[in-house]
Amino acid sequence: MIYVHIGAGAGDLDAGALFRDGFSEFVKQIDDDDKRIYVVEANPSNISKLEETWKNYKNVKIFNFAISSSVKYEKKIKFYYSLNDAPHYQLFSNDIEHVKKYYKDLNRIKFKYIDCIKINEFLDKNFNDKKINYFSIDIEGMDYEVIQDINLKKFEITNFSFEHLQLDFNQKINILKKFLKFNYSYNGSGIDHNNFDWTFKKKINIWNNLIFFFIIFISKKHYKYLNKLLIKD
Repeated sequence: MIYVHIGAGAGDLDAGALFRDGFSEFVKQIDDDDKRIYVVEANPSNISKLEETWKNYKNVKIFNFAISSSVKYEKKIKFYYSLNDAPHYQLFSNDIEHVKKYYKDLNRIKFKYIDCIKINEFLDKNFNDKKINYFSIDIEGMDYEVIQDINLKKFEITNFSFEHLQLDFNQKINILKKFLKFNYSYNGSGIDHNNFDWTFKKKINIWNNLIFFFIIFISKKHYKYLNKLLIKD
């Protein structure tokens, strides 16, 4: 099976995250002798940690560049980070306002330029005519534009996990519309170990999508109660 993670950070070797990473924990616990793992991380300082995270897995590709939508594409994108978030900079974002929400000292916020590739170009180069079994994305404020840009008519993705914390109400509605159009259904919390992700599965389930419609109106602390009503498979 194929597992893809965009926004991999330092894998499960980031002390600031208590050495936890939802994607690596999820993939490592699956009994699959043919795991093909693709991880993308924009911050070059995290690549050595990702190599160590996946050193015991033979079919791993690690990419060091940023992923963007075609609308906001530039060959190099400015990414902001706070020195207070060292050494792995979990908030490594092209949106300075996103970093400033958590780190108020502007004198400690720096930036660097990162090479960039469009999401559909990345998928076309690596997964043309291949099914992606699990796709995860967490790219600190760029998620919505990239998700909306993915060509789900061309690329086959069975399970789609993404962070919902930064999405406003209209963005949630638009994402739901897109997934419904391509016969996806809500399937509960995603792979993030903090339960900050939602998962959509390539399978029509009207009941689950009805539950999701209510979820977008309520506080995230109540998600778990409605998730108990989901039909899981």
